[in-house]
Amino acid sequence: MKVLRWLPVVAGAVLLVRRFGPEMGEVCGCIFDKMPDEFPPKWMYLNIRAIREQNERIIQLLEEQAKGRG
Repeated sequence: MKVLRWLPVVAGAVLLVRRFGPEMGEVCGCIFDKMPDEFPPKWMYLNIRAIREQNERIIQLLEEQAKGRG
């Protein structure tokens, strides 16, 4: 019975997220871009992105080496 009480709340939350989710992502992205680079969440994001790019380059180089051997 407790589940039936929460079902409309959860369904409403899902509908709100599906309706406003993409728009909120754009708004948050604009706000994030306006923040200074020293802002800790932006600093972490930029560092994580740089690490991912570096990892992609390393994987690409390793794949090229593996193709050269095989």
